[in-house]
Amino acid sequence: MPVDSHPNCRFYVEIGGMAQAVFTEVSGLQLEMEVMEYQEGGNNDFVHRLPGRTKSSNLTLKRGMTNSNEFFQWYAELAQGKITPKNVSVVMYDVTGNELARWNLIKAYPVKWIGPQFNAHDAAAAVETLELAHERLELA
Repeated sequence: MPVDSHPNCRFYVEIGGMAQAVFTEVSGLQLEMEVMEYQEGGNNDFVHRLPGRTKSSNLTLKRGMTNSNEFFQWYAELAQGKITPKNVSVVMYDVTGNELARWNLIKAYPVKWIGPQFNAHDAAAAVETLELAHERLELA
C-alpha cells in the first residue's frame, strides 16, 4: 500500500481547548532518547549503549502580531511566579479538511516570548514568537 505525504501548511494550534488558527509556523515537535554508556569490567572490546530517558524539545509558535497581547501576558504571569499551564494541541489536516494527526502537549507553559523585529526598509509582517515547555508529548 503506498504511503501518502501531506502538505505541512494545513494545521491549527489549540491552546486550552480553543482554536488559534493564526499561527504561521510551528517547530519543536521532537522527542530524543538519551543514550547511557556502560563499560563492562574485563571486557574492553566495546561499550554497552543502553536507552535512557526521553527528552522533549520546547515547542516554538510564530504568528503575525495582532491586537491581542494574550501571549505576552501569559509569559508575564509566569515571570511574576504565577504558573498557568495549558494543554496545547497541534492538529494537522489534509487538503479536504480531515484531521490527520494531533500532537498534544500536556501542561505547557511559556518559557520565552520574542516580539517583532522592526526594519523601516522591510514590508514583512510583524511576527511574535512564543516558546513553550511541557510535561510530555502525546500523538493522538
